[in-house]
Amino acid sequence: MGCGWLGLPLAKHLVANSYSVHGTTTSKEKLSILEKEDIVPHQITLSSSTIGGDIQGLLSQIDTLVINIPPKLRSGNPESFYEKIKLLYNEIKKSSVSHIIFISSTAVYGEIKGEVTEDCIPKPVTESGKQLLAAEQLFKKDDELLSTIIRLGGLIGPDRHPVTMLSQRQNLVNGHDPINLIHLNDCIHMISTIIKNDYWGEIFNGVYPFHPTKKEFYTKEALKIGLPPPDYSKSLPSKLNKVIVSKNFLDKSHHFENPVGL
Repeated sequence: MGCGWLGLPLAKHLVANSYSVHGTTTSKEKLSILEKEDIVPHQITLSSSTIGGDIQGLLSQIDTLVINIPPKLRSGNPESFYEKIKLLYNEIKKSSVSHIIFISSTAVYGEIKGEVTEDCIPKPVTESGKQLLAAEQLFKKDDELLSTIIRLGGLIGPDRHPVTMLSQRQNLVNGHDPINLIHLNDCIHMISTIIKNDYWGEIFNGVYPFHPTKKEFYTKEALKIGLPPPDYSKSLPSKLNKVIVSKNFLDKSHHFENPVGL
């Protein structure tokens, strides 16, 4: 559900591993792109009040649904992400779909200090974090569905790297804080591993176990691709010093793939 930056490469990976894959897009023009990749295309649109397209036609043909719909609330979008997911959840309950992977975010942890594992109680402070956590609960509390939640950290990969926005910026703060990122390759590895090994009813943090400081990491990455590095002020480390750990996934699978970007 959602063949964008993460969803499309994930779908292509699953097709390459002999899964029958259906994928949704909001764009009519993108249907042919999905079809060329042997992904069965569906044009589905979600709003807080309605679902456009044949949602039951999609759900009737699948067993496992990966929900990969970003909240997009930073731009002042007045629509409720939670209400969108609630509408989708109600449609799922009418169908035979039994397995759910809900892509969430480490934003649900808010400003928890120190090491953050899946055992920590979320304390979201942003609107995105609050609505993501509420959406998680729809699936987590439903004993009739086998649902797994993945809380992804900052996403990096092809055409998506924070250093391109940070380059040449001056007097940035929190340069001593650790990064909590995950590469696209690792996102795909996590999701496909969960499906393959039946890791259902779980919560996983999706963050690569490598946490250099922001100053160290972004300076290195800028120089690697020939950009002027960002300038960080000489401020003291923040009291937050949050390190998000993918404890549950590493306990089960024992490894991540070696990502290109870290």
